[in-house]
Amino acid sequence: MNQTTRPTPGTTSEPVAVVGMAGRFPGAASTDELWQGLLDGVESVRRFSDEEMAAAGVSPERITSAGRVPRGADLADADLFDAGFFGVTQRDARLMDPQHRVFLTCAWQALEDAGLAPHHAGGPVGVFASTSLSTYLLANVLRSAEYADAALSYPVMLGNDKDFLATRVSYKLDLRGPSMTVQTACSSSLTAVHLACQALARGEIRAALAGGVSITFPQTSGYEYQEGGILSRDGHCRVFDARSAGTIKGNGCGVVVLKRLADALEDGDRVYAVIRGTAVNNDGSDKIGFTAPGPEGQRAVIRAALEASGLPASDIGYVETHGTGTAVGDPLELHALTAAYREAGGPAPDCAIGSLKANIGHLDAAAGVTGLIKAALALHHQKVPRQINYDTPNPHLRLDEQPYEVPTESLAYPPTAPLRAAAVSSFGLGGTNAHAVLAAPPVREEPPAGSPGSATRSSSPPGTPRRWPTRSAVCARSWTAPSRRPSGTSRTRC
Repeated sequence: MNQTTRPTPGTTSEPVAVVGMAGRFPGAASTDELWQGLLDGVESVRRFSDEEMAAAGVSPERITSAGRVPRGADLADADLFDAGFFGVTQRDARLMDPQHRVFLTCAWQALEDAGLAPHHAGGPVGVFASTSLSTYLLANVLRSAEYADAALSYPVMLGNDKDFLATRVSYKLDLRGPSMTVQTACSSSLTAVHLACQALARGEIRAALAGGVSITFPQTSGYEYQEGGILSRDGHCRVFDARSAGTIKGNGCGVVVLKRLADALEDGDRVYAVIRGTAVNNDGSDKIGFTAPGPEGQRAVIRAALEASGLPASDIGYVETHGTGTAVGDPLELHALTAAYREAGGPAPDCAIGSLKANIGHLDAAAGVTGLIKAALALHHQKVPRQINYDTPNPHLRLDEQPYEVPTESLAYPPTAPLRAAAVSSFGLGGTNAHAVLAAPPVREEPPAGSPGSATRSSSPPGTPRRWPTRSAVCARSWTAPSRRPSGTSRTRC
């Protein structure tokens, strides 16, 4: 960034490296599997059987109703948790919202992926986390006869309240930096990344865990379609397409490990991507309703993040949009993006745009960080996955007048014309907008074999297989709702 330019209030501009990541998503048990699924064009949305919906508590009348959409993007093994590994008793594990369990597990795996031992981080490690409403509390714990007299007890609150998501991670992993749960609806986890970048820029912490989780119970109930609502009429999310008719709920978790770029390079870390600028704002009342998108707020937050990054808009070759697949929301978002980029000199020719909500659904509090993971992997691998469920452009997008391309085939960028930068948008119901600008990781030569530092990790050239560190080989013990499984019963898998 030009030294005479000051960041817009509410932005960050200290280069921050993404040095680790982990997650669990519909159809993907890791970020590696997520990336492969995106490249393969997998739609991890499935149809639920009548038996599954009945087991989820849906009445026969609703199962057969004309408006029932028996589809969703569920998270496999959402009940699995290694309680013993994390020092959690069996009773507390049964009481704990699986969102907390999954986030704690992914936080551990993200640190593994970064090769970061908390006690050897060189300073405090912060936690900035987001979660959705505890439907496990509502649908399982409070309906359990076992806990009928303890519905509002201290253990139930500790296991399910949003306040204790981040602090439980800090306690279990002995992390000493700021620890906070961040809630801005759909933009929560990208806002969490923004706050983590601010804490790193201020020197409060040496590293940060940032991310979000969203798992709705029961997962296999489907939903009732409502005309004019956000959910899809047919259970498919068709971002940018003429048949756009809404999004679909997804379930999952994503966590990234962040360091100041200078520290990451000094430590010899592998760098997936570099966050060059972030921004967060709110629409205020400049929109037609509280839950409606605010184009002016979106334009302003995109422009602010661009200014904070110090990069020209023409450097950005891919944008992971909020992209919910709604007939109104997608055009408003694209017009806001166009306005912000034109003010900054215009995007790169044929700038690619996409949204993984078509693949895995809308992950709510985890949506923003999952979009960030996709953009970071695109820069790391120098590829942009194709956009599924896209055939005919939504005419309201006016793509023939825009400098954007919706890739129907995956794009590979050669070394002579690399993907230099990407951006991510995440907009929350209620108007809190977040945007991040990422740059490709610096490429460093490996030190000669046997020389000091030759055993340390470094940023790998795009496409280099990830070899360090190995994934967790921890067993998982399954705990389901107390009302559905006798106390103490478990099954173990490795």
